[in-house]
Amino acid sequence: METDCTRDELPVDGDVIAPLPTGTRLLHIGPHKTGTTSIQGALFAAKDEMSRHGVEWPATTRHPMEAVLAACARTGMIGDTAPTERHWERLLEQVRATGRRTSVLSSEFFADAPDDTAIARIVEQLGGDRVHVLVTLRPLVRIMPSQWQQYVQNGLRMGYEDWLTHMLKKAPYEQPNPSFWRRHRHDRLVERWVRVAGAGRVTVVVVDDRDREGLMRTFEALLGLPEGLLRPVPDAANRSLTLAETEMLRNLNKEFRANELPEELYSQLVRNGAVMHMKNSCVPGPGDVKIRTPRWAVEAAAGIGEEIAERIGGTGVRVLGDMQLLSAEDEAGTGAVAEPRIAPEVAAQALYGALAAAAVPARTRSVHQTPSGELVRVLGHRCLKRLRLR
Repeated sequence: METDCTRDELPVDGDVIAPLPTGTRLLHIGPHKTGTTSIQGALFAAKDEMSRHGVEWPATTRHPMEAVLAACARTGMIGDTAPTERHWERLLEQVRATGRRTSVLSSEFFADAPDDTAIARIVEQLGGDRVHVLVTLRPLVRIMPSQWQQYVQNGLRMGYEDWLTHMLKKAPYEQPNPSFWRRHRHDRLVERWVRVAGAGRVTVVVVDDRDREGLMRTFEALLGLPEGLLRPVPDAANRSLTLAETEMLRNLNKEFRANELPEELYSQLVRNGAVMHMKNSCVPGPGDVKIRTPRWAVEAAAGIGEEIAERIGGTGVRVLGDMQLLSAEDEAGTGAVAEPRIAPEVAAQALYGALAAAAVPARTRSVHQTPSGELVRVLGHRCLKRLRLR
């Protein structure tokens, strides 16, 4: 295997993280809800500057999701275009084009690789012993509400507490979302990748939510980049939904499924129309009800987090950060749940987003990238045309 690596170890001098060997292909596999979108946005925005420091971002987009889904034999989001092997091959060509330079790839969907065979194929095709796997982790108690509302954005109809009951109390804990524990039983995730890459080529980073830019600094150190080069990129579309917004969408999902509407319509009008426009147009205020996790689920998650930390500690991988955070109980996210009420302006923005998505052809710009005046004109012309045809 061709390589230009000059160091074999990753020494730590106090709090200083030594850079990975030159020529490493750093593979960030997530999993979901561990700062992936934030770091992907920062890496993509800084790709030209990184290149001047010898580090390449080979993908042509912020997140090469279709390529990774294809590599992991996963289907896309409901109603989206199906990923193909060609997506993956194109990404591999871009990675190979970086030659002997250091490069970095990030996708939380790598965590969905179904088995050791799929992982071995991914690692070998990305460079074999040049690949260093990076896993970012957060406490389960913080991941659960965020992951639930994300599942709702992809069509889930189950309420939060009912969903928690299925995930934590109903063996084999696979319904309605088999992907949850494949992603978030983090010890098993690390073990799968260690079996292929080896403990010496896997690093685990425990994300501390109190340090908002700590993950950026860790990536800079591992890649040998100047401190401060990676900066957060504002992205309203990445925010989590409030409880009221999620409940509105969950009930819409019920109606959508009951009426057996096409999945392509869900992708265009609901997820990329109503939800996207609502998230970009409405900023949650202090009065908005957040998704709160019941005490019994918090305690269960903390217990699982303790097991995860212990098993990861026994794998021999390098750990950056405080493993005790994985079993922390988040008091801010617990307590009695107030009645979620959707604000009229939020509902209006969601409705407008769906109408605008219906007016804009699916293959052109996304709705939230199109000026409101233009959307109104297009929608008006289409309605008038249909009336004339009738």
